[in-house]
Amino acid sequence: MSGTSGPPDSGHTGRAGGFRPVRLSELLRRPVTDKSGGSIGRLSDVIVRLRGAEYPVVTGLVAKVGSRLVFVPIEQVTGLDRAELRLTSARLDLRQFERREGEVLLRADVLGHRLLDVESAHLIRAADLELAPGDGEWVVSGVDSHRRPRKLLGALAGAVRTDSNTSREHPFREWAKFEPLIGHTGSALTRLPFGRIPRLKPAQIADLLEHASKEEETEILGQVHADPELEADVFEELDEDRATRLLGARTNLEIAEVLARMRADDAADAIAELPQRRRQPVIDLLPPGQRTKVLTLMGFNPESAGGLMGVDFVAVPATASVADAIAAVAASTSLQPEALTSVHALDEGGRLRGVARLVSLLQADPRVPVSDVYDDDPVRVGSDTDVVDVAVLMSDYNLITIPVVDKRRKMIGLITVDDVLEVALPEDWRRREAADPPDARRGGQE
Repeated sequence: MSGTSGPPDSGHTGRAGGFRPVRLSELLRRPVTDKSGGSIGRLSDVIVRLRGAEYPVVTGLVAKVGSRLVFVPIEQVTGLDRAELRLTSARLDLRQFERREGEVLLRADVLGHRLLDVESAHLIRAADLELAPGDGEWVVSGVDSHRRPRKLLGALAGAVRTDSNTSREHPFREWAKFEPLIGHTGSALTRLPFGRIPRLKPAQIADLLEHASKEEETEILGQVHADPELEADVFEELDEDRATRLLGARTNLEIAEVLARMRADDAADAIAELPQRRRQPVIDLLPPGQRTKVLTLMGFNPESAGGLMGVDFVAVPATASVADAIAAVAASTSLQPEALTSVHALDEGGRLRGVARLVSLLQADPRVPVSDVYDDDPVRVGSDTDVVDVAVLMSDYNLITIPVVDKRRKMIGLITVDDVLEVALPEDWRRREAADPPDARRGGQE
């Protein structure tokens, strides 16, 4: 197959040479015969090579000959849609089969294992696979995630489909909609450049990890680790128990490398969950700026506004212009988007003089002082304010952010709405299924 626009001839009505698609469940244990039809053994597995967006191409078969597994090149087989797999050559290498780097075994690695459904960002189990011919090669064209009764699977085994109408009813979905989680170390580096997990949102990847097995965790994190910024975002989204377990399996330096890229408040929470003996060594390995922020936040009660806040926010001098305030927002590329909805005007001593909403700034004359736009008596809380009171204030005043100040009104941090939601939602909220958007099943944009 040379293109990536669609599966090979999905009509299932017959092909050049009379080849038809075949289920992997039908194919397994099918007899392997020599040129004259004499029995050699039975099919044990099918070998494919992944090709990114293109369909995996079949490169060979694994046949069981007596008690030995041997390799059969796909070029030596007349076709996969026959009642028997007849060889075209009298020569067959009887050495014990050994998997080569980059090879994926459909039965051992994919069938019965879980795959990522890219559209829904969920893990599904591959109940069966469809192999189809196209452009002189056999490829994996579809996935069936629907379980079938054992009796039905037994009846299908070894049978060849002859009714084209029946084939249309098979609930196969296009292979390109899935990402295999194979777990085979030898093929991991070959598959890494084609992985689509890093294209998901951090929260979606975190949800996958919440439902993944140990082997699947390793596969997912292996792809995420290639992008340090994404890895940090994913750890911010994980629940504390899982994040602690995954971080705990790493060295102190590896933990510090992840925490250095996280929001300081999330990093402080993660360190607080580590065993006591590992906390200070990890803190010592953090970059100086992040270390200072983390130590500051760890000094507050986690059930208070100080334990909830972040220490990064947009601030300008109280004498600044609206244009200056907008420029400060544009320059704050490292801040989370929620923290960019307000600009905080501070005097020379760092005391909060006013809060200007970004919308108000954009609607104002850029030449006027920011004091013409800001609220000079903004809603604010102290570091010891209870988190429930913070949530009530933000709800009553429809706030996206709320500044945290000390007794002298010096600004020390900022609480964003997502921080409040995390403490307001039930403890098991991460394990609940998120509602699909109304257009989730429509596919692409029209």
